[in-house]
Amino acid sequence: MNPLTNMKNVLKLSEQDLKFGGKDSWHDQYKDSAWIFVGGLPSDLTEGDLLAVFSQYGEIVNINLVRDRKTGKSKGFCFICFKDQRSTVLTVDNMNGIKLLGRTLRVDHVSDYKPPKDDKADEETKRLYMEGCAPKHS
Repeated sequence: MNPLTNMKNVLKLSEQDLKFGGKDSWHDQYKDSAWIFVGGLPSDLTEGDLLAVFSQYGEIVNINLVRDRKTGKSKGFCFICFKDQRSTVLTVDNMNGIKLLGRTLRVDHVSDYKPPKDDKADEETKRLYMEGCAPKHS
């Protein structure tokens, strides 16, 4: 699906949640994941910049700013993991479709984040990559 169409669809879903105010929200299907996807980023933003922008919605425990392997330059998208999954709802609802440095951001939930292969990561980081950091719901 076209990224701009996807962004507009996410905005429509959020507007419907507000309009009908029901108990069941489209966000509920992501209750077990504290990861979000952010696309459309200006390529000169750093992990520190992303931390400054997105930490207003909750404590960030992991940022994976995807970079070109050869040049090290940002590819314009990242994955962010919050300590509390509820922060993902706030972030998706408030940041999707905004302009940041002239670029329109696409922000959406990630249901099953696939971590990068990192042989140098310590055991705790590997565990967080594999299990995520959202509280487990029964």
